[in-house]
Amino acid sequence: MTDQRAPDPAGYCPPGEPLQARWDPLPEDLPEPDVAKPGRLRRFVATYGWRAYALPVLSVITVLVVVDAVRGVDQPGAAAAPAVGRLSGHADKAGIIGAPPKGDGSFAGRLSGSLPAGGPYTESGAGTWHLVPGVTPQVGAAQTHLFTYTLEVENGVDTSDIGGDESVATMVEATLANPKSWIHDPRFGFQRIAGGTPDFRISLASRQTTRQLCGFEIPIDSSCYNSDDGRVVLSDVRWVRGAVAFDGDVGSYRQYQINHEVGHAIGYHDHQPCGSDGGLAPVMMQQTFGVANDDIAALDPEGVVPMDGKKCRFNPWPYPRN
Repeated sequence: MTDQRAPDPAGYCPPGEPLQARWDPLPEDLPEPDVAKPGRLRRFVATYGWRAYALPVLSVITVLVVVDAVRGVDQPGAAAAPAVGRLSGHADKAGIIGAPPKGDGSFAGRLSGSLPAGGPYTESGAGTWHLVPGVTPQVGAAQTHLFTYTLEVENGVDTSDIGGDESVATMVEATLANPKSWIHDPRFGFQRIAGGTPDFRISLASRQTTRQLCGFEIPIDSSCYNSDDGRVVLSDVRWVRGAVAFDGDVGSYRQYQINHEVGHAIGYHDHQPCGSDGGLAPVMMQQTFGVANDDIAALDPEGVVPMDGKKCRFNPWPYPRN
């Protein structure tokens, strides 16, 4: 007797049945398979081809480059910012701080720190001072000390060719308020006051008065901090002309002049050499005399600067952005 069992609806034949091939292997009563439509990503790839992969990669690279530029010296292997030196305390010493070197009298047959051509300066003033009116709010955190200062100009110094007394005051204020200046260190703050007894007086002085207050054993014009007089002495001749050895514009030199001498006033008494050949000069390097160690060492063979061939780039700031 023949087995009359029907084949399984899915096409399976029970044992004993001959193999059967179905024209449509899927039963008619089963739903058709769901064929997904191309998604957004597939359509994007199909449209742009290799660029679909390149664009995200380029975006990531751009972000990394921007982050690297912003972080600057924090990146491993980046050039280190010049050190600001050792803080002595602004009242640790008396006398002239930052005076020109005494040298050995020979100067190695040459003098660096020559004066460039430029506008007129005052050779001699009255030796007395007038206060430039004005006050400022505090700049800097001043966690350790808020330094107060007044702005003074020697009587007889003609500032008309450099914008007047107010122009000098504006440059001093803007320099000390710059985040690349000493207020980068949260220990320090500055405030210009109208009178009374400040921590120091920032004073623009004639050539001869500067020499009297700062010394002139080596015949090079320079500025200084005279702690006996409580005066940051800014040389008018240098303010007007700058310095050939500095190799920068006169505006940058004025910023250096302020930061360097105020650095002495707040406690950075020692000068520094160029620490990294080709790097930025420390602000407490005597950049008026040169940005090459050999030039300064030739003037002061017994000084702190070695004759080692290192040469830096000019730099007016204690905390420059490299």
